[in-house]
Amino acid sequence: MIEPPIQSLAPRRALLPFAFWTLIALCFTGQFYISSAQIGRPILWRQALIYSLADWYVFAVLSFIPVQLTRRWNLESPQWLRCLGVHLVASVFFSAAYIALRGVVTLWHGAPDGRVIGLREAVSLLTIKTWYFNLLIYWVVASVTHALDYYRKFQERSVRMIELERSLAQAKLQALQMQLNPHFLFNSLNAIAELVHTNPDGAERMITRLSGLLRAALDSSDTQQVPLQRELELVRRYLDLEQVRFGPRLTVDLHIPEDALDVLVPSLILQPLVENAIRHGIEAQSRPGLIQVKAVKEPGELELVVADNGAGLPPGGLSREGIGLSNTRARLRELYQDRFTLAIEGNPGGGCRVRIRIPAATSTDHQTP
Repeated sequence: MIEPPIQSLAPRRALLPFAFWTLIALCFTGQFYISSAQIGRPILWRQALIYSLADWYVFAVLSFIPVQLTRRWNLESPQWLRCLGVHLVASVFFSAAYIALRGVVTLWHGAPDGRVIGLREAVSLLTIKTWYFNLLIYWVVASVTHALDYYRKFQERSVRMIELERSLAQAKLQALQMQLNPHFLFNSLNAIAELVHTNPDGAERMITRLSGLLRAALDSSDTQQVPLQRELELVRRYLDLEQVRFGPRLTVDLHIPEDALDVLVPSLILQPLVENAIRHGIEAQSRPGLIQVKAVKEPGELELVVADNGAGLPPGGLSREGIGLSNTRARLRELYQDRFTLAIEGNPGGGCRVRIRIPAATSTDHQTP
């Protein structure tokens, strides 16, 4: 969404006080017209309007006094008695200033009944009729200013708290994401070390593919969510690396529908799950192993499944989760709160599988027109 320039917003904000005082004047116009008729001194609507506008536009001109003083001498201050004294003196000055300025304006448009009156008479009548009302207006404006300033400060404080919480969550996610990289690197280096003497050519190919994999992982480290297609490219690089190590013992089966490729997923969410499946499901046995990666897009949700055909879960289930699983669960909790599921269960075809369900949002969902 294109934000309007600040220069175009300033005139609109300047018109708000004018519109506010005009609205009050219009409301009092009817009251002044009716009350004048009831006391036997009927006036025209035009006269009632002019008189009311003159009343409230003078208040509008003088309203900067309570507004500025309230912001300077706030009653929430520890020296609130001193502030109260300042406002009491200012309210008296405000009332006197209104009477003087309104008396001058009266010389221009005359009395409500149309007769011409002098400044002394106008001031005398205004003092009798409006002195205490002017004091009331001062304190109303001061109270409204105080309430609006308090609300603005509350909003700013809330925004700062939200930004702080977001920054803390982002820092925590970054720490969790950075924890995965050395863990995955050390495991890969250990696997390469095993091949150095038995299969030097394979170890060399693994080093080459590892460098490309690390480069792709670092490219994803600056963002917490990426399209599933980009995450799958990282998984394929990792599986190519392990394919050198296991050869024909490792079979990979990917089932990813086209409509799921643009769904945003946490970066590096699948790699630790695939790594666990290989370590605990393929590496621990001599027979051929199968790694399955599936995605199912449903209305509002995406399900990711990583399964193997290994030995499956130990009796009684997992006693504790390793770095990969605990890190994945923590990242999902930070990103989605309670709007995700992560289940570790037996694979119907033998072995183990991990299922993740998250909200199905795409990159376009995060853009405003």
